Amino acid sequence: MGKPYDKEFKLQTVRMIQDEGKPVAQVDRELGISDNTLYRWMAEYKQSGQQAFPGSGQLKPEDKAIRDLQKRIRDLEEENEILKKAMHYFAKDRR
Repeated sequence: MGKPYDKEFKLQTVRMIQDEGKPVAQVDRELGISDNTLYRWMAEYKQSGQQAFPGSGQLKPEDKAIRDLQKRIRDLEEENEILKKAMHYFAKDRR
């Protein structure tokens, strides 16, 4: 994984390429960031605009929904385990 860059740096870099018309190869040389990374940043900016590059703690809505569902699954699995143990405990008393 590459060096982490903050949102503002990424936005400024993308604007440098798109608004100022600097070639990606030139920005690559000036900043030492691979052209693949620059193209990925440009694609993300084109898709999400100012919402691109959410960074840590700021999830995209679909990522948050997935994380919430995964937590719900874990909680339900834990509840099932507790109920199974309780069922075995009470079934022992009836014998």
